[in-house]
Amino acid sequence: MFIRDRNVPIWYVYEPGGELWILTGNDSAKAKAAASAGRASVMAQRLEPTVRYVTVEGPVTIEPGTPEQLREVSERYLPPEAVEEYIKFSEENLSENVVIRLRPEKWLSADMGSW
Repeated sequence: MFIRDRNVPIWYVYEPGGELWILTGNDSAKAKAAASAGRASVMAQRLEPTVRYVTVEGPVTIEPGTPEQLREVSERYLPPEAVEEYIKFSEENLSENVVIRLRPEKWLSADMGSW
């Protein structure tokens, strides 16, 4: 996700045809930048078997996060044995979550392996 003059890694969820969403702290730079701009862009990159990337850009909405969304995104990115520990850590140590929903308007992708 682009935040002013820097990019940071994020955990995201996307189903084709739907909105992309991320869960983040309500006081995070991501949440503040998305709320201020009303738009965001996200890039995902894969290095193997070939270098490929996709970017998406569009308007965003922000809503309170739920425990179910925390579980869903944690299960997507963490090994099963780490999920419960991370959820507990998050609930005890991190700020309240918000969900940033991005409605895709512009896509760009490339596969560098075909060169």
